[in-house]
Amino acid sequence: MKEALEQLTAQARQVTAELLEVAQLRPGDIFVVGCSSSEIIGGQIGRASSLEAAQAVFAGIYPVLRDREIWLAAQCCEHLNRALVIEEACARQYGCDPVCVVPQPKAGGSFATTAWRNFASPVAVEHIRAHAGLDIGGTLIGMHLRDVAVPVRLSLDRIGQAGLLCARTRPKLIGGSRAVYG
Repeated sequence: MKEALEQLTAQARQVTAELLEVAQLRPGDIFVVGCSSSEIIGGQIGRASSLEAAQAVFAGIYPVLRDREIWLAAQCCEHLNRALVIEEACARQYGCDPVCVVPQPKAGGSFATTAWRNFASPVAVEHIRAHAGLDIGGTLIGMHLRDVAVPVRLSLDRIGQAGLLCARTRPKLIGGSRAVYG
């Protein structure tokens, strides 16, 4: 079991570092993660929550982001309307209004619960416009990305048994045929 959890941590660390390299995020940007611990361990999303799997994935993702001063937004499950757990300072920086809820493994999800327990000053918010993100296990993070999301393929397409979809965002291209994009 310990070896399997260490592998989840290593996979999460690897894909986070790869996506950051492609997305070229800067300090203060937001990185959203939706994570189905159920899917990671081979179950059906929302049916087999695993705090241990979520903690292993968090241990791979969070230090990489923290070292680069990038905010992690941990998406909750559908039972909390896909609200997000972020640091209070991130909410202030981006003008997000906190809501009153504390995620639990079966109401919010194990990954969001882990983030809540590990952040210095966690708050939950309903909306964010992230610069890049990981969707681990079909959690549908698209609603929390900026307007133009660009799919990114990485060297891994799974974490544990969960499918992995990644995206970065870019500014809109506007102006038509006469526009110059630098």
